[in-house]
Amino acid sequence: MVTGKVHSFESLGAVDGPGLRLVVFLQGCPARCKYCHNPDTWSPQGGQEVGTEDILQRAKRGLNYYGDKGGVTFSGGEPLLQGAFLREALLALKEAGIHTAIDTSGTYVDEFTDGAVDACQLVLLDVKHTQPEGFRDLTGRGQETLLQLIDLINKYEKPVWVRQVIIPGLNDTEADIVQLNQFIQRIHRIEKVELLGYHSMGAEKYEALGIPYSLKKVLPLDGDVLKQLQSKVIYGR
Repeated sequence: MVTGKVHSFESLGAVDGPGLRLVVFLQGCPARCKYCHNPDTWSPQGGQEVGTEDILQRAKRGLNYYGDKGGVTFSGGEPLLQGAFLREALLALKEAGIHTAIDTSGTYVDEFTDGAVDACQLVLLDVKHTQPEGFRDLTGRGQETLLQLIDLINKYEKPVWVRQVIIPGLNDTEADIVQLNQFIQRIHRIEKVELLGYHSMGAEKYEALGIPYSLKKVLPLDGDVLKQLQSKVIYGR
């Protein structure tokens, strides 16, 4: 049995996919996103060793709450960093009739990614930035893996919820949304595009871990600005 490293579980998550969901935060992430609110998930050495059977049993305990829409979402960290374990867990849940989703930043692809994408039922795709230089500046990673992942998502015609965190001074103009609209046209099956306002709620974790927080002078995004930008989002083929 393949095991994986899990940072934590959220029993009744309401924002990481449809319905109420068990959210499994996998340990480890290759990216260093400037606004990440879970820097404690970065190191692959952290977390607890967990088997697929444990995740399946946790998920089954929540069946009465999931209804027709809920299920299990694998987040992180970057869940695709543990592709073999992720695929096995997804298949076990699918066999049990439980809806599954992967919440990914598109910053990692390897030989196990194809199988994990094939096994899931929904992809929550966090498009950090549409431009290669902006993507690298925000994440410390190249944009190539995001494009490779989109190709795999299209290969299996997986439904996608696109997300983007809007950060004042970095990607908060209408021109940025025009670029986002253009970028996501390459994704075949978009069900939703959601803009998320930047917040600094994870800043105290950086201090506790002794990691500099480069956005500490950036104020949270104004809610009215977010609504205005959301109204400019256009998608659909």
